[in-house]
Amino acid sequence: MKRWLVHIIILFFYGNSWLLFSQGQFFLKDKVSEKINFEFAANLIIIPIEINGVELSFVLDTGVSKPILFNLTANDSLGLKHTKTFYLHGLGAEGKIEALKSSYNRFKIGDAVGSNQDLYVVFDTDINFTPRLGVVVHGIIGYDVFKDFVVEINYSSKYIRLHKPESFRPKTSRQWQSIPIEVHKNKPYLDAKIAIGDNSEGVKLLMDTGSSDALWLFEDIKRGIVPNDSLFFKDYLGKGLSGSVYGKRSKVKSFQLSSFNLENVNVAYPDSVSVDINKIYKERNGSLGGDILKRFNLYVDYTNKKLHFKKNHYYKKPFTYNNSGIVLEHNGSMFVKEQIKMPKTDSYTLNDDMNSVKIDLSISHRMLLKPMYSVVELRKSSNAYASGLRVGDILLSINGKEVYNLKLNQINEILHGQTGRPIKLKIERYGEVKVFKFKLDNAFKKNEPSN
Repeated sequence: MKRWLVHIIILFFYGNSWLLFSQGQFFLKDKVSEKINFEFAANLIIIPIEINGVELSFVLDTGVSKPILFNLTANDSLGLKHTKTFYLHGLGAEGKIEALKSSYNRFKIGDAVGSNQDLYVVFDTDINFTPRLGVVVHGIIGYDVFKDFVVEINYSSKYIRLHKPESFRPKTSRQWQSIPIEVHKNKPYLDAKIAIGDNSEGVKLLMDTGSSDALWLFEDIKRGIVPNDSLFFKDYLGKGLSGSVYGKRSKVKSFQLSSFNLENVNVAYPDSVSVDINKIYKERNGSLGGDILKRFNLYVDYTNKKLHFKKNHYYKKPFTYNNSGIVLEHNGSMFVKEQIKMPKTDSYTLNDDMNSVKIDLSISHRMLLKPMYSVVELRKSSNAYASGLRVGDILLSINGKEVYNLKLNQINEILHGQTGRPIKLKIERYGEVKVFKFKLDNAFKKNEPSN
């Protein structure tokens, strides 16, 4: 997965105020492990889960205590029973949201089956992360999977494997390292070290596979956990359960996990209005997200409170920022006229020299539904904004490529390029087609717009 996907979306929740109930277990009847392939988008793991016989897609998120379903359609008939109203809290400035708690549901992940499963259903249509990912996502699940298995996460080959704890044996190769984790209110925490400037600090971090960023820190002036005055910019950080999250983006000099040391690592400091520290585990200093976790293959063992990990081919990938300042969203579909070549029905001719039949082709057209992408966030200090681009613009082409033939991650790969890269966008605004040219700027330094 490309590095630019870090900033599309942050699925990041801290519902320590959620009430906890007894929950059924998952079982593997005739196997000691089960492999499930996953889709990887925005540094997030998306796995297929069958609920009451209906197959859906969930983000595997160690940052949540209970499964949440939030993207139901009229075609998703789950047969939910034993329901009552609840309120959930999450990142974002809008506070709690109403949800429906349903009990006695049947979950199936590969051949792992769980009965008597609780499920929280959010019917607010604004809670929908699919457009930002460009991949269908119906919900998030975490603890209910990790509590019953040792979960192997292979970012390199894009699969998870659920191991029965009694049959699991840790890897003994010298490539693998192990550290303790603390499971507090059904969520895993680990200890790491960060260097900001010349100061090194130990931090306790939520291990959050549902966050697409590398590292989030809560500002602590006394300990020097604050952004570098000369190296930060204000930005949209992502979409949480209770609304959009804003804050500051910066860099830490280094991040150390056991003996692994990563340098020049991206970090985000969420605004205090988006984070109610009083509702967060008091020992916690932030979160460790997907842009660091993806650099390792992992075994997460809640039973023995251990994390086993080794580096993979993502390890040396540099940490980059969105230098375009543009956040796109899949925004429905549009009809596109596409050329196709059709054989003429009356144009068969014999080629004597080649002793073969020649068929003439004519050009015809067909109308196809293609994805449409719109600008939903735009950094006002960016060259893109200075060139005239605005929120709400519908993207038609980028650097001469029609965007309806591209996936969202392919478009963002271009927009998250190096400083100075020329960009040409063709957009539609209120039915009028416009063209904007600019160069990618440095997110940490305001450059003069350059066409």
